[in-house]
Amino acid sequence: MKRQNKIIIAIIVAVVISVIIYLVIPSEVDFVPKPRGFFRIDLPKKEYHLFDSAYPYTFEIPQYAQIIPDTEKRAEPYWLNVDFPKYKGRINISYKKVNKNLYQYFEDARTFANKHIAKATNIDPEPFNNPENKVYGLVYDIQGDGVASTYQFCVTDSSKHFIRGALYFNIIPNNDSLSPVIDFIKEDIKHLLKTLKWKEKIK
Repeated sequence: MKRQNKIIIAIIVAVVISVIIYLVIPSEVDFVPKPRGFFRIDLPKKEYHLFDSAYPYTFEIPQYAQIIPDTEKRAEPYWLNVDFPKYKGRINISYKKVNKNLYQYFEDARTFANKHIAKATNIDPEPFNNPENKVYGLVYDIQGDGVASTYQFCVTDSSKHFIRGALYFNIIPNNDSLSPVIDFIKEDIKHLLKTLKWKEKIK
């Protein structure tokens, strides 16, 4: 008899536990995928210093960037790169003397920007004017996840000097994950243009 009572009690306990488990734990669990995340990127404080060398122009660059002369075979005098080693970014800067060919220089710059049309979601040219330093031109904000160069510019004093610049990264383009760095360096490019000055004498 005692054995039967123990069996009955065990069955009751098992039933009670099953009911509790059924009530506490839902029969269907909705698994919500975690939102896409990216690695945290530490961005330093912006501090600038003047680049002034044997070039026909000067401008300010951030402390975390460095000037590297362009040594490629196709490079012309006064071409250089502004490197951002920590972020594998680079601003290619090419310089041209103006000699009744300013229109062609701007057309070439537009052609370079439009090369990204295939992967761009939007190419937004914006005028840039700094009459105080005689710097006039266009800035191309090129949007799109697979775009190789997201920011380009071309500026001139309208008579002697012309500069074209383009931002690149030495990694496979994934501009969604790079967007904090892209926006960060865009501010540096804007500062570069704001502080750009021409030198009167050209060798």
